Amino acid sequence: MAALRAGRLGAVARRGLPDTLFGRLALLLIVAVIASHVLALTLMFELRPAHPEHPPGPPGLPSPAMAAAGRPPPPPGPGPRGERPGFWNAPPALQLGLLLDISVRLAALVAVAWWAARWLSRPMHRLATAAQELGRNIHRPPLPEDGTLECRDASRVFNRMQAHIRQQLAERDRFVAAVSHDLRTPLTRLRLRTESLDDARAQQLFRRDIAEMDAMIASTLDYLRGAAGAEAWVLLDVQALAESMADDQVAMGHRITVAGQAAPLRVQAVALRRCLDNLVGNAVRYGGSAEVTLHDAADALTIEVRDHGPGLPPEELERVLEPFYRVEASRNRQSGGAGLGLTIASDIVRRHGGQLVLRNAAGGGLVAAARLPRTAA
Repeated sequence: MAALRAGRLGAVARRGLPDTLFGRLALLLIVAVIASHVLALTLMFELRPAHPEHPPGPPGLPSPAMAAAGRPPPPPGPGPRGERPGFWNAPPALQLGLLLDISVRLAALVAVAWWAARWLSRPMHRLATAAQELGRNIHRPPLPEDGTLECRDASRVFNRMQAHIRQQLAERDRFVAAVSHDLRTPLTRLRLRTESLDDARAQQLFRRDIAEMDAMIASTLDYLRGAAGAEAWVLLDVQALAESMADDQVAMGHRITVAGQAAPLRVQAVALRRCLDNLVGNAVRYGGSAEVTLHDAADALTIEVRDHGPGLPPEELERVLEPFYRVEASRNRQSGGAGLGLTIASDIVRRHGGQLVLRNAAGGGLVAAARLPRTAA
């Protein structure tokens, strides 16, 4: 009940504020100017000079001390040396008062301007943070539609955009599922018909072609699906994951080694395993073996996968991360593929807030370094 009453009071107080950024900024400047002048005038009246023998009086009239002595009043205008009153000719107390006046006004204006800028920019900062998080988690909670009229409009448009993207992703997943079913159905029929062939050589060729088509379809559909970012984030022992993946590859007859240590990291476990599988599979395909090295730091974990193959030309190091791009040397039935393994791995690393970088090793071969920041999730 108390919280509800406080919320109502806060809503009533907000109704008295201008509804636009311009109105609130104008109100703050007006309040700042009035407050600074009130403070400055107060200090000036408190510190105005008063001579003990000549107390202040109306200009042109003798002071009580001068009237008792029978002296005429001082004429208005310049002083005894022809100098008009000014700051440098004023008494020290008046100079101090004027300096304090300027200092108080400046300090008040600077303080209010700083606070006002922070107050007015807070909704924009919240919107920018939400836009950054949207790339990692499309299902994040919508923004609260409060604040000024401009902030409410921006938050409303952002929430509509997020809902529209979620709807498009759901439609894409339904489309991918339908295409996957439609494409694999004829492949299954071909696989069954292959078994009835009498020629063993032809049967082997058909099986290889069907397996290659099935792998290309799976890679393409997985890339189009993009994992949708719906997987939950968990605290995972990345070192145990790398060692388990290496054991699976060794059981298949591949040479895989794991070096280094890594503390647990908050990741999407299935996506990260697929990323490492793609990198290790790429290293085994072109280099015959893979060396996985973990470099842990306070801010990020870097996973390097190195092979001892021919490497890549420098101009191809970034292009091979593009979807469906394959280097000319890999366009063969033995090691070709759909050209999506590195692309999917790069997308997964980017979804974790990191970056996948390829470089040629000093002693030959290719190094794929996936940097995963610890603050991404």
